[in-house]
Amino acid sequence: MGGVYVKPSNLHISRRSIILVTKMNFNNSKGIANQWLTGLIKACSCVLFVGVSFPLLGQSSDIHDIEDSIIKIYTTQAAPDYFTPWRLLTPRQSSGSGTVIAGNQILTNAHVVANASYVQAQKHNDPQRYQARVLFISHEADLALITIDEPGFFSDLKALPIGELPNPLEEVSVYGYPIGGKSLSITKGILSRVEQQVYAHAGTYLLAGQIDAAINPGNSGGPVIVDKQIVGVVMQANSGGRTENLGYFVPPSIVRHVLKDSEDGNRDGFPDLGFRTQTLDSPAAKAAYGLGKDQDGILVIKVFENSPSRGFLSENDVILQIDDYQIADDGTIKLSEDLLTDYKHAIDLHHIDDTIAVTYSRQGKTNTIELIAQRAQESYSLVAGEQFDEVPEYLIYGGVLFVPLNMNLIKRWGNDWSRSAPVSLLQARNEWTSPQRREVVVALQVLAADVNLGYHDWRNWTVEHLNGQLVRDFNHFSQLLRNNQDENVVFENKNGYQMVINHETALASEEQILNQYRIPTAHSVGLFND
Repeated sequence: MGGVYVKPSNLHISRRSIILVTKMNFNNSKGIANQWLTGLIKACSCVLFVGVSFPLLGQSSDIHDIEDSIIKIYTTQAAPDYFTPWRLLTPRQSSGSGTVIAGNQILTNAHVVANASYVQAQKHNDPQRYQARVLFISHEADLALITIDEPGFFSDLKALPIGELPNPLEEVSVYGYPIGGKSLSITKGILSRVEQQVYAHAGTYLLAGQIDAAINPGNSGGPVIVDKQIVGVVMQANSGGRTENLGYFVPPSIVRHVLKDSEDGNRDGFPDLGFRTQTLDSPAAKAAYGLGKDQDGILVIKVFENSPSRGFLSENDVILQIDDYQIADDGTIKLSEDLLTDYKHAIDLHHIDDTIAVTYSRQGKTNTIELIAQRAQESYSLVAGEQFDEVPEYLIYGGVLFVPLNMNLIKRWGNDWSRSAPVSLLQARNEWTSPQRREVVVALQVLAADVNLGYHDWRNWTVEHLNGQLVRDFNHFSQLLRNNQDENVVFENKNGYQMVINHETALASEEQILNQYRIPTAHSVGLFND
C-alpha cells in the first residue's frame, strides 16, 4: 500500500498557501456575494476553514454542535535512539486532533501521543492549553484515549457517539487542525472504499475506510463525521505520488474494539490464531487439496508453535469458513452485500478468550473446530514490529554493542530504510520464528578499544552462535554471556565468520570503555532482572 500515516504537524512547518476570497464589498453587494460564494463552495472540493468566516454564510447548527467537541492536541515526543539505545533522540513538538467521547475521554491517534513526554489539549476557540494525561493506547489500531484532569474542562463539551460505517459514496466530513492555520478545519468527501489496509504507525493489517478528502499533517486523530456521529478516526494519507486527496480512517468496528479493550485498563489487543495462508485461485491447486467445484477456501501454509491453532490445524488444510463468514478463493469474506474484505477481519472482530469457529477441509473431509482467541505470545516474524513507549534493550560486552533486531532499529536508517538498511537485516524480515530461534541478535557497532582490536570496523553483524550454541533470542544471548566460563567468547554469524573476545579482558575493561564513551550502564535496565 502506498499510504503512510499523517504525522502530527510539526509546529515549525511553514504555513501552506490557502485561497482566501478578499476585497468583496459585502455591505454593498450582499446578494451577489452570497450567490457567488455559495456557487464557489459547491463547485470546489477544497477544504473549508471554519476560522475563515464570511458574514453572509453563517455556520449551520450541525457544525456548532460538533466543533466544540473537537480538541487540538500538542505533544512533546522523545523517542529512544536505537543506534545509541541509552540515549533519547532530540525531543520534537507536534500537534494532532481529537474528539470528546463518553467518560470524559478524548479519542485520538496513537501516533499523536506515542513516546510522549508531555501532552496538552486546547478547546475550540480557547487560547488556553491544559495538561493532558494518556489513559490508553492501542498501537495496533493507531488509537489512543487521553483525558484532562482540570476540573470543569469537560463541563461545556458534548461527547459525540460512535456511529456506524457509512455506505459507499456516502458524504462524510473530516474535522481537525491541520497545518496551514490555527482554526478548526472541515473537509467534505465521500467514502470510496473499505478494506484491510496496512496501518502505517505499527505495520498492522486491519480494516480501514478510504475517503477522497484532503488529509494533512495535524488532521491525525480527528473524527470522520456523519449525522453528528463519529464514523471513523483519521489516521493516514496516501503518499504514493500518483493520487491526491486520498485519506484513510479507522472504522467504527475497530474503534469499538479498542474502547471495549480499554475498559479494564489492560491492553489485550487483537487475537492471532497463529497460522498463515495463501490463496487458492488455481483450479489445479483446489483439486489437489480435495476441494469440490463449489467449494472455496484458502490453503494453510504455516502453523506456529505455541499458537491457538497448533494441534488443531495442519499445513495443507484448507480453511473454508470462520464463524459465519465463508472464505472465497482470494481470501476475502463478504461483510455486506456490497463489501468484501480480507478474511482476517473475521478474527479481528473478536476479543481475547472469545471462541472462534473454524471450518476446514483436510484430504476432502470437512471439519469444524472451536479455537480460543489469544494474543500472540511473541512476534511470529523473526523481526519484531515497531515498539513505542518502550526502553530499548542493549548489552555492551568487550566494547561491542549488541541489540535485538526490530523495526525500530531498521527504521533508524531513515525514510528510505527499505533501500538503505543493511541487506542482512532486511532479509531477516522474511523469516518465521521457530522454537530454536525467536529473535535476531545484532552486533551493531564496535566501540574501539584494545579488547576488540581487529574488529573496529565491524558493524550491523548478526550473531547466530555463541561458543557453538545457537542463539535463541536476546535474553538467551545475554544469559550465555553472563554465565560464560570459557577463556574466550566466540561470536559467529550464519556465514561462519567469527569474532573472538577474551572474556577476562572484556570484564576488566568494561568500566574504562563505558567512561570513555560516556555510557551510563553496560546493559539496559531490567535485562537481567536485578
